[in-house]
Amino acid sequence: MHCPFCGTHDTKVTDSRLVADGDQVRRRRQCAACGERFTTYETAELVMPRVIKADGSREVFDETKLRAGMLRALEKRPVSAESIEAAVERMRQRLRAKGEREIESREVGEEVMRALKRLDQVAYIRFASVYRRFQDIDEFRAEIDRLAQEPHFPPNDDH
Repeated sequence: MHCPFCGTHDTKVTDSRLVADGDQVRRRRQCAACGERFTTYETAELVMPRVIKADGSREVFDETKLRAGMLRALEKRPVSAESIEAAVERMRQRLRAKGEREIESREVGEEVMRALKRLDQVAYIRFASVYRRFQDIDEFRAEIDRLAQEPHFPPNDDH
């Protein structure tokens, strides 16, 4: 693994831990040249279904896009990077477990909504407002009221 700070290919692992229910390895690394430390996540690479967009076009599942959408909603919220990575991995597993070659983008969006609801309710409302295209304050209020009526599950609970 090359160092993201200086580009040297000589880095060493200082700590490894299982995360995401054992489906991912978190590694702390240190560069031998510049001494900087950084974290990497290692997962098995499995084929994900293609995503069918609302306009009918198809594209390769993009985990980076999924994570970026979640990070936008979670910006300045008290959610750890490890919790976010675990949620991303759970979503990947669920989508892969469907056994479909293609899935609709709507299904991916609903998975993100489910994950955010467990991670942080404010982030969930942020994402929902864009995803469901809220038009006015009444739509926000209705979604917040629905959220308040639901039981709250811990972030790693798969209900």
